[in-house]
Parts: sequence; structure tokens; C-alpha cells
Amino acid sequence: MSEPADGKSAKKPRALRKARFATDADLEIKGAYGPADVAGVDVARDLGQPGQYPYTRGVQDTMYRGQFWTMRQYAGFGTAAESNRRYKYLLAQGGKGLSVAFDLPTQMGKDSDHPTAAGEVGRVGVAIDSLEDMRVLFDGIPLGEVSTSMTINATAATLLALYVAVGDEQGVARSQLRGTIQNDVLKEYIARGTYIYPPRPSMRLITDTFTYCAREVPQWNTVSISGYHIREAGADAVQEVAFTLADGMAYVEAAIAAGLAVDDFAPRLSFFFNGHNNFLEEIAKFRAARRMWARIMREQFGAQNPKSWQLRFHTQTAGVTLQAQQPLVNIARVTIQALAAVLGGTQSLHTNSFDEALGLPTEEAARIALRTQQVIAHESGVADFIDALGGSYAIEHLTSAIEAGAQAYLASIAEQGGVIAAIERGYQQREIERRAYEHQRAVERKDRIVVGVNEFTLDVDPPVPVATIDPALERDQVARLAALRGRRNAAEHARALTTLDDAARGTGNLVEPIVGAVKALATVGEIADALRRVFGEYQPTRTL
Repeated sequence: MSEPADGKSAKKPRALRKARFATDADLEIKGAYGPADVAGVDVARDLGQPGQYPYTRGVQDTMYRGQFWTMRQYAGFGTAAESNRRYKYLLAQGGKGLSVAFDLPTQMGKDSDHPTAAGEVGRVGVAIDSLEDMRVLFDGIPLGEVSTSMTINATAATLLALYVAVGDEQGVARSQLRGTIQNDVLKEYIARGTYIYPPRPSMRLITDTFTYCAREVPQWNTVSISGYHIREAGADAVQEVAFTLADGMAYVEAAIAAGLAVDDFAPRLSFFFNGHNNFLEEIAKFRAARRMWARIMREQFGAQNPKSWQLRFHTQTAGVTLQAQQPLVNIARVTIQALAAVLGGTQSLHTNSFDEALGLPTEEAARIALRTQQVIAHESGVADFIDALGGSYAIEHLTSAIEAGAQAYLASIAEQGGVIAAIERGYQQREIERRAYEHQRAVERKDRIVVGVNEFTLDVDPPVPVATIDPALERDQVARLAALRGRRNAAEHARALTTLDDAARGTGNLVEPIVGAVKALATVGEIADALRRVFGEYQPTRTL
């Protein structure tokens, strides 16, 4: 080797930690990025300005300078009374919106006294069987002053009806009710499994909800198109964007086919994404999703209202990344994920509690999760910037790479005849299972390090308090349900369910008769059963 001109020895390049660097979605990562890596990005066309099409840089021109994102804490457990106390606690601690978790029987349209509900009542969320439970859940909480998100899908129309009925009882004008029902049943077939009816009648329920809310509850977000559970099932960031936007397109197509004008319902569509660990990839994921949705709505569906082009989204930090080993380390994970969501431009955010891999969150853990958001908002300084990372070579390159990968998936779904046809073939399910398997194998080989799990382990993890559910709560819930059945007006109850049955067998909107049924004290399970008798139950396609 010849000596350099200055007489000093040439430095050898430093050895790299590993042979290949890639994001969680296996997008190749270079050591450094420069102008050549964003040569295909047209600043005016692809970035624009915050609050302007294609909204890559955010849906509001001032972002968090105008107001912070809504700080929600997902909560619900045991009975309505127990959950009501937690909601009041969170609001007193500075929370700005409620996010309701329902137990598995409620999600599946089974009453608390159904044989298959035994042992599940109030376990993963609050048990809601009737209007009486809903009254207790929101007792002392003025529905005209809070925004409420409800994570509910197959029975979403019924839980919306219960919320509307409680609002009516509180004297709140329906036009003043604000909130969201998830109502995204397509992702249930793909990733989560809390479906009841086959896809096509489920789509009817969703489009009927669009129509009802446009007329009666105009400030309500009628669907929260969810990538969260797709990611929790094992999808990567590219798949999360692709499958979520594909579901959104299917809902738009169904609503248009039902006779709705796109600009009459599209402004009330919202999205729900996962906040994962790979910091820069997650920021780019949110930006890519916004840009893609804007173009889809304007160019493919011909929406004219700019609000129809805007992808507004809620983020929840990634439950699947929480570890039972060294659970306090989860606070660091949640902080990274929450910061990525904020830098990615989220409209609302839920931060998971550090103890959720062990059980339901304790009050202390829920408070720390909320304080994490408050520290980011008030102490980190990032909320003072509008799209602080816009124009970063690495971020713009990743944004375009995620968009390209997601577009390839959308093309594949279109070739199969659309989302429902692909679901019926098991396509999305197989793709997610493949990525989940690849991730797990990488963890087992230590190609991916999970702190405290496959590296940096302890012989004995420090103990943390774990919340428990008193078994007596289930017995009390069943007893209250039996008492309700005994004192309601049998004739009104039967008449309301007959009206619902007639609507289901016809073509009329289903939401109004569901509202009538809940006011007649029909239960969530009875309403679901009435629709089961007409629509049947879905039997999934095997994916292996």
C-alpha cells in the first residue's frame, strides 16, 4: 500500500456490527443518505407543506403548535362501575379523551350469562350487556364535553346505539356527540378474529352506520380503519400500511355502492395505527400512509372536499413489544414508540402501561403511561416543530420505500378481485403469518435483539404489582342481567326485536331499529342473535 501524500498511514474502515442492516420490514439501510437517495422525490408534488395536499407533512398547517394531540388512555375492565372509576381518575390526571376497552363476550355479541362467556366477563375489558350498563359506565361523565373512542367491531352499531341512547338521556344533542367506533370488521377476518357475520352483511352494517351518523351524529367518526391489530398479528410496517389502506378503500367502495356520495362520508373516516420500535421506519410509515390515502381519495375516488383526502389517525403503542421480563424496560419502549407517533403527526395517542404483559394496568402504570405523553408534549420540545424531520434524506427515502412496497401489495389485492375476495382466499392472513414466523426465527437466532428476552437477561426479574379481577364481579354482572330481564317490558322488548328482524330481512337501515332495541332494554347478545338468525355466522378460510 502506498503512503498518502501527507505521509500519514491510511485508516482502515471500521468493522461493522453485522453483515446487513435493515428495518423491521427488511428495507435495506445505508450508512448515510444524501441527495441521490431522494432524487425521485419531487418536493412540491410529494411533500408539499403541512396542511396541504398530499399531506405527507401533516394534516394541519400548525400541527401541535395549535393544540396537542388528544391524550387517550385505553381502559375498561370488570363491571361498568369499576371502569367508570378508572375513567374519572384518568380525566382527573389530565387525560383529554376516553378510550373504551370491551370484554370478549361484548365484542363477540354474547351476553355475560351465555355459557361461552364464563371466565371471560370483564377480563380484557368492561362487560356491557345493556343500556343499564352503559348508563353506569358514563355516570357523571357529560357526553357533550368528552370525546369517546370505543374499540368495538362486530357489535359496533349496537355500542354506538347504546352511546346515543345515554346521550339522549343526558339531554345531549346528537349533533354534539363526539367520538369514534372502530367498526373495522375487515381486519377482524385478517388478523384478530372477533367477527360474527360473514363479510358482506358485515359491510352492510358498516355502511348503514355511515348513513345513520351522517344524518344523526355528524361529529362521530364512523370507522377507525385499523392497522394496529394487523401489526399486532405479526405484519411489518409495509404490510400494515398496505392492508389498512386496502380495507379503507373497500369501505369507500361499499359506501359508494350503497348510494352515498364520497364527500358525504369520507371526512369522518379515521385510521388507527400501531407505534412500533423501529423509530425512523415508524415515522416514515405514518408519512407514507398519509400521502397514499390523499392520492387514493382524490385520484381514484374523485373526492373534491380536501377533508376527504386527509388521513387522520390515532396511534397506540405496540402491545406486542411489551415484555414480561424486566417489565419496567417497557417504559423505554413505549416512550420511543410514542415519540415516533408524535413526530409522524398523529392526531391522538394511547401509551401502553409497562405492566400489560403481566395483566391489566394498575393505576400507577396507567399514570406513568399518561405522564410519558405529557413529558413529550411539554418537556421534549418536539411539539414546537411542524414536521421536524421533513426533508431528511433518510426519512424521505424510507417514506418512498414504504409507499412502493405498499403499492405492490395493493396491486396484488386488486388482481385477486379486491379485499373481500383476498380475505376469502386467506391471502392477507398468509402474508402476515409469514412475516410473524420470520420475525420469531430472527429473535431465536439473535439476529434481532429483544432486551431482557434473548440478551441482557436476569436470573430473576424484579417483581411488580399485578392487577387482578375479583371473580365476584362476574357473578354480580350475571345477577344484574337476570334482574334486568325480569323487570323490562316484555311486549316492548319483543316488538323492538321484531322490528330489527324485519329490517335485517329487508333493505332498510339497521341502526335506527338497533337504537330502538337498546332503548327497549334488549341486550347486546339478543341483538346480535337476531342478526345471526338472518345473516348467519362466518366460518374462516384455513390459511395453511
